[in-house]
Amino acid sequence: MKDHSNLGPQSSQRDSRPSGRRRFLKNSAATAVVAAAAPSILFAKSPCAAGRVIKIGFISPRTGPLAGFGEVNDFVLADVRKAIAGGKGKNAADCPIQIIERDTHSDPKQAAAAALELIQSEHVDLVVSSSTGATVNPVSDQCELHGVPCITTDAPWQSYFFGRGGNAEKGFDWTYHFFWGLEDLVAVFTAMWGSIPTNKVVGALWPNDSEGKAYSDPKFGFPPALQAKGFQLIDPGRFETSAMDYSSQIAAFKKANVEILSGVLPPPAFAAFWKQAGEQGFKPKIATVAKGLLFPTAVEALGSRGTGLSTEIWWSPSFPFASSLTGKNSAELCAAYEDQTKKEWTQPLGYLHALFEVALDVLQRTKDVNSPASIREAILATKYDSMVGHISWDGKPNKNICKTPLVGGQWIPGSDFKGGLAGQSFQYDLVIVNNEHNPEIGLQRKLQPLT
Repeated sequence: MKDHSNLGPQSSQRDSRPSGRRRFLKNSAATAVVAAAAPSILFAKSPCAAGRVIKIGFISPRTGPLAGFGEVNDFVLADVRKAIAGGKGKNAADCPIQIIERDTHSDPKQAAAAALELIQSEHVDLVVSSSTGATVNPVSDQCELHGVPCITTDAPWQSYFFGRGGNAEKGFDWTYHFFWGLEDLVAVFTAMWGSIPTNKVVGALWPNDSEGKAYSDPKFGFPPALQAKGFQLIDPGRFETSAMDYSSQIAAFKKANVEILSGVLPPPAFAAFWKQAGEQGFKPKIATVAKGLLFPTAVEALGSRGTGLSTEIWWSPSFPFASSLTGKNSAELCAAYEDQTKKEWTQPLGYLHALFEVALDVLQRTKDVNSPASIREAILATKYDSMVGHISWDGKPNKNICKTPLVGGQWIPGSDFKGGLAGQSFQYDLVIVNNEHNPEIGLQRKLQPLT
């Protein structure tokens, strides 16, 4: 498979933006190298006496509809490389560490093929992966099948665990995940919705993919939770996001007088829906959509219709956490990213950084790097304070899952918002509007209805 470490970011650079460091350090609530032409080995201070190289396989989407998740890869890998070059994260045997990256092209089949290639051809010791169930599920399945330790993130734990056919009693042997769950998302979404008077009729956009199936699951998904909280659900059924025609869903929502829109869609699919909704006169009071509204570039592409859209916030510069690897806190990481890339921070930044923090911590504690079982034992023994909070596989909700915090957010016009004049750009900021279930994360304003 082709290596894509040298691909540039998929979204366009911003025009002049205020310094991230100035903005975040003032306003925050918290005071890959690949086998290619560039150096492919991240060395600790001492070379491994036996010539042993520890290999980490890293799989994520650089291209395709999920490319926004991979936009932070270069920055994070450079930060990790710098930390290892300074002697942090090295294994007890002083082995050099090589990170081999592969692009999934946003395709589950490509993700599985990448994992298989890294396992069989590169003989990686540990696999790490991120960015929705379309990536982490097929990667984890290959690792489980071949007995290779694997750590993943960036997918609700139910879509990861049950989406792979997981058994709550047995679990998996080689694959481990950290992220929040659908129960957390339901709690955050409904808490936001309850702050604004509505008829409590919710229209759902749940596609025929791993997330859509998990969100719509009649046992652990949204339907039973919404019913228990007194919401009426309008679910037109599963659909393919590639179709890009949402006339039937919009008609169903209008007929039922839906005032709350929810769902889980990739950015291009939500953009198509939102455009058609405007053209066909569907105007909910609240629109809270997972995945499709995570990135500033995706919201800004909607123009003035991006104002007031809401989504989940897994991580932001206001989160009160810091990296035990680099010492940076959330605000400082965002500031460094913006200063270096001239782009606005995105939520995957914190989680991808944490993914490598945890991976290096695991390898540092592994007693025998030649033994996959020893690496697995180190994963299970993890007690690490990361950029996204404490990571520990303590058996809750099961041995393969570690849960992380979640709050609610809304997109509001930022300091560079141009007001919608022809030829001018839009710039939005994502602010925390509900922290009911994680009060340690600072609230920034209250949710406002769509106008």
